[in-house]
Amino acid sequence: MNAIADRLAIMDLAAHYMRALDRLDQALLEAQFWPDARLDYGIFQGGAREFAGFCMDALAGHDRNHHMLGQHLIEIEGDEAHGEVYYQAWHRTTDEHGAKRDLVIAGRYVERCERRDGVWKYAYRSEIVDWARDDPASDGIFAAAPFILGQRKPADPLYDRAAMRAQP
Repeated sequence: MNAIADRLAIMDLAAHYMRALDRLDQALLEAQFWPDARLDYGIFQGGAREFAGFCMDALAGHDRNHHMLGQHLIEIEGDEAHGEVYYQAWHRTTDEHGAKRDLVIAGRYVERCERRDGVWKYAYRSEIVDWARDDPASDGIFAAAPFILGQRKPADPLYDRAAMRAQP
């Protein structure tokens, strides 16, 4: 592979990781890691399979999630790559009184990827939290306009390929 293709393959890992979290797709999340990967997120330490289950359980009670990637720095050395990727994660939650909340967490992932048989996946990943904010939800605009809201898999419009092909 060439350096550009390697970088794009590694960047796709992060994009698929975020999609898996937002759509609650456990199989997609687990697929971004080698089976022997090690993860350290402070609130979780362990392997990929357990981590994917942990994430699905943690996010299942949220109304919606939206993860956004920022700059992604990657250093490739043969079949190993080290990276740092910035993120912001928005979570629509409900507090103990039933009020909707907007929790935003921002930080960085520190990662080590390995290429095995021509495929890049995570071998190690850690989450570093730089800041967080928890505010009352502000969805008044949704009442005034018929927005299409994001859903979990398979209800999200992303998975409805037939609708994307339909003629007006």
